[in-house]
Amino acid sequence: MRSFRLGSALGIEIRIDPSWFVIFFLILWTFSRTVFPLDYPGMAEWTYYAMGLVGALLFFSSLLAHELSHSVVARRRGVPVEGITLFIFGGMARTRMESRSPGEEFVIAGVGPLASVLIGLVFGAIWWLGDRLGWTPAVTGVAEYLGFLNVMLAVFNLLPGFPLDGGRLLRSAVWKATGNMGKATRVASIAGTILALVGIGVGLWRAYSGEWLNGLWLALIGWFLLNASRSSYRQFTVVHALESVPALEAMTRWPETVPPDMPLQQLVAEHFLHRHFQAYPVVSPDGHALGLVTLEQVRAVPESEWRERAVADVMTPARPALEVRPDESMARVLDRLTVSGGGRLLVVRDGRLEGIITPADVAGWLKRAQQLKRI
Repeated sequence: MRSFRLGSALGIEIRIDPSWFVIFFLILWTFSRTVFPLDYPGMAEWTYYAMGLVGALLFFSSLLAHELSHSVVARRRGVPVEGITLFIFGGMARTRMESRSPGEEFVIAGVGPLASVLIGLVFGAIWWLGDRLGWTPAVTGVAEYLGFLNVMLAVFNLLPGFPLDGGRLLRSAVWKATGNMGKATRVASIAGTILALVGIGVGLWRAYSGEWLNGLWLALIGWFLLNASRSSYRQFTVVHALESVPALEAMTRWPETVPPDMPLQQLVAEHFLHRHFQAYPVVSPDGHALGLVTLEQVRAVPESEWRERAVADVMTPARPALEVRPDESMARVLDRLTVSGGGRLLVVRDGRLEGIITPADVAGWLKRAQQLKRI
């Protein structure tokens, strides 16, 4: 299942993965049925559920603030941020490029744990003040526990394993020392793998010893970190391999095109119903790229108007965001595909169409390159 949009904060899109609901209700149940009843006995059952709901919502708000701190600092330093996704093991800021220097990496990675510590101190101050003013434990208890959790979140994120913040701090240090980002990423990824395996081992041992719930959680976190470390390193190596590969190696050369004055009725009859393509480049008689017309754009027009309306009336006009050069790197192409919205780009040289490129084209090139051991 795909994530869905929750909204935006500070101009940054917030999305929720369906797996987030699993952890949300598990934390809500743990707070309401275990943590708060044991720490603050004697209150009504509905009070514990209210404390659990408020505590769970504030905890995930803290996670969101942690990721927002990364995103805001990254954006101010010129690193494009696509948004933030909340999922079963927390949150993740999605950026379209890596840091450009060890110092930039250090600052972007370090601000997250710092934000969590500051949030923890705020909740700690609320608990301290409320305890002295005689506030109800339903308020001070939630504040105390959230203060503790946010500090623990900062400590966990500072563990030196990629892609945790601590792993990125380690990468920035190795990068600074060696001048080689690839080597630094490899070292941080190995550290992340070792850390994950230790977490899995300790978790299984604790589960075997009788602490099955805590042990299971630790093992699951270790398993998640193991997969995240490996996939993050793989993504890094692929993107950097694509930096030296031009778009012309993956593009579909000289694709089938349509003229701007073709009626939509003819476009549907001769192209969309007889070909498997979902879009066609629109070119002038002398071969200049004019835009792109898609099946979705045609479907948006009532069928009764297909005879009168032409391709030029519905197409997306050619513009820089829709075009790449044949010699542009595929890493840049991937970045442009992400923001284009149409899922395809025109490959243009001096205004003339030479090809079209889609995520499937890039994926196909990657598969062939892997089979040939080029990456």
